[in-house]
Amino acid sequence: MPNDITLFKNYIPLLDEVYKLAALTSGLDGAPDLARQGVNADELIIPKMQVQGLAAYSRNGGYVGGDVTLTNETVKCNFDRSRMFSVDALDNQETAGIAYGRLSGVFIREKVVPELDAFRLATYAGISGISTVAGAALSTGDGVIAALRAATNTMDEDEVPYENRHLFITPTLMGLVSDLDTTKSREVLARFASVKLVPQTRFYTAITQYDGTTNGQEAGGYIKNSSTGKNINFMIIQKDAVIQYQKHVVPKVVTPDQNNDADAWKFGYRNVGIAEAYENKVSGIYLHKSTT
Repeated sequence: MPNDITLFKNYIPLLDEVYKLAALTSGLDGAPDLARQGVNADELIIPKMQVQGLAAYSRNGGYVGGDVTLTNETVKCNFDRSRMFSVDALDNQETAGIAYGRLSGVFIREKVVPELDAFRLATYAGISGISTVAGAALSTGDGVIAALRAATNTMDEDEVPYENRHLFITPTLMGLVSDLDTTKSREVLARFASVKLVPQTRFYTAITQYDGTTNGQEAGGYIKNSSTGKNINFMIIQKDAVIQYQKHVVPKVVTPDQNNDADAWKFGYRNVGIAEAYENKVSGIYLHKSTT
């Protein structure tokens, strides 16, 4: 499909871009040194530790021996998406270099980042064993505060660490809380390491990712899954509960001189990563779904 690039005068350095937020889930990325290269390109090796509990102390025999089990679990990346763009050299020249020079930034901000957030949040929402409130409508600030308080109580009772609990919530619901401006609302929000406002367009329990080649899916990207997807009101995620890494992020630049197929600039992008949860830490994820 030919590129639809409007030719500008050389002296107009402007570009019509879509407003988009930066990645909202980047704060959950794990430390790179905790994951080693797997045998295969799409694998990560995650260390896991288990220890035995306390035992009785004997004044004659002393300590009871304990076992420490350290295993390396191999996990497969579940996010592998890419795209290649071609910009004719003349089109680029007639737009004062804007067509190609801004392509990567526009693409990553408008397409890559929203899908990455949507994929991660939907993946965490679909993990078995997490705490879930299904089909609840929230229409008042007091209702949202009560739901958040119930969520923190559940996580407290499940002994989820207080540190690094991150709240992801829709701007609409956060607005209801902000309008209250009460001691109660401030105290609840103070329980979180961060509060991220997630547009509903990135906040579904399930998404469908277009492959870019099937009829009707040429535009790529993602949509809310029509059969299983529900809107999410909010999620609380304790950072240590998730396995989130970007293993392989490759932007590729091909100049017209290097392009054997056309007199055009080419920009390729591939992102391989993982969004998963530790099986013994699923209580660190709390999901509050909407009725929609």
